[in-house]
Amino acid sequence: MKLNELNDNAGARKGRMRVGRGIGSGKGKTAGRGQKGAKSRSGVSINGFEGGQMPLHMRLPKRGFNNIFAKDYAIVNLGAIQKAVDAKKLDAKGTIDHAALKAAGLARGGKDGVRLLGKGELKTKLSFTVAGASKGAIEAVEKAGGKVEVIEVVSAADKAAAKKGKGAPSKGREKAKA
Repeated sequence: MKLNELNDNAGARKGRMRVGRGIGSGKGKTAGRGQKGAKSRSGVSINGFEGGQMPLHMRLPKRGFNNIFAKDYAIVNLGAIQKAVDAKKLDAKGTIDHAALKAAGLARGGKDGVRLLGKGELKTKLSFTVAGASKGAIEAVEKAGGKVEVIEVVSAADKAAAKKGKGAPSKGREKAKA
């Protein structure tokens, strides 16, 4: 048997029903849709519509909140960093920053940088340059003989806002000064 001789068993694949092709086909005229109303037409049946009654998704209360100004940090624990150092994925001699953690596969995402958390144990002397660190993480790194430098990471939105504000002062500012 050759690859070009392979095929399905007879009747394994059934052809699709061609509807609306005359009365003789058995699926002519209404094409199996019954008759009248929105449901008989294509693309009109409204999801969640309850016949004019207030739909369930609108009767339930709204919950939750998504803060559009929240910082997006990649969260990394000290235990994971120690594992990466032991596995030689991270260089203990250089400064560990967002790029190094990303290359080691520890920091995923984090548009606003890396935040260091103190879960796990750190035995190696390391120096970090991160956007944020918990008190416990800083203490653990310093206890191991390393240091943590927390830098201010400016997000793209803040950069754009800062550029806008550098131009000529607006009329509102001039009146306030006068």
